Amino acid sequence: MRSHHHGDFPAGGPPPTVSVVLPAREEAETIGAIVATCVPLADQVLVVDAASGDGTAEVAARAGAEVRQESDLMPAFGPVLGKGDAMWRALSAVRGDVVLYLDADTLGFGEHFVRGMLGPLRADPGVQFVKGFYRRPFKLGGAVDPEGGGRVTELTARPLLKAFYPELATVRQPLAGEVAARRELLERLPFSTGYAVEIAMLIDAWHAVGIDAMAQVDLDVRQNRHQPLSRLGPMADAVLGAVRERLVRDGRLRDGDGFAGVVERPPMASLSTRA
Repeated sequence: MRSHHHGDFPAGGPPPTVSVVLPAREEAETIGAIVATCVPLADQVLVVDAASGDGTAEVAARAGAEVRQESDLMPAFGPVLGKGDAMWRALSAVRGDVVLYLDADTLGFGEHFVRGMLGPLRADPGVQFVKGFYRRPFKLGGAVDPEGGGRVTELTARPLLKAFYPELATVRQPLAGEVAARRELLERLPFSTGYAVEIAMLIDAWHAVGIDAMAQVDLDVRQNRHQPLSRLGPMADAVLGAVRERLVRDGRLRDGDGFAGVVERPPMASLSTRA
């Protein structure tokens, strides 16, 4: 996969139009600064709020975002099943030709996240899908490990890709929430719900457009809250489940009885109406 640094791309740039999407749950501490940074750089900043009780929606709206509650998007599909489902439902409300998904809990967010992620799509019409990567310092008390974050990435996601999808083995952060893609491509992809969404989207985009239409961008450092160890097991299970589903579809693995599959939403383009 072709790699870039965010500094390769100057500020601004020609069309396409851009929608930034921020799925958010209890992110009042960080969402305002992120939205305020994104608003001058995008045609639409859409915060999809998960009924946050800490004022996330209000902070985002004051900073200039269009705020929608995730439960109000595509309600015919029932309860929202985590982050991946919120990302899928957001496609029914975006207006840009390019969609940039960003995490809403990044500390010290800078405009290079936006400029860098959009750079390959603006510079090369053949690029369809862009993934971010970075160092993730791990903070524990007063100690900082400069490379200690991303435990599920290093122990689950990257080994799975190396074993089963070696074409994607050079992807530095397969679980990064920073993803930019042409909307037409995203509307052709199914979306895994919950934590499975990032690795599933990566594999599905590769199947759809091939490695030559994909790029990754170095965003230097990203600092966010770290999950406790007790929550990493379910995240790893979701990643494994998404890879397993794709191996079954490819005929490379038999479908075992009793395995709880990952819930997926259909490609948006396959739906005749949007709710």
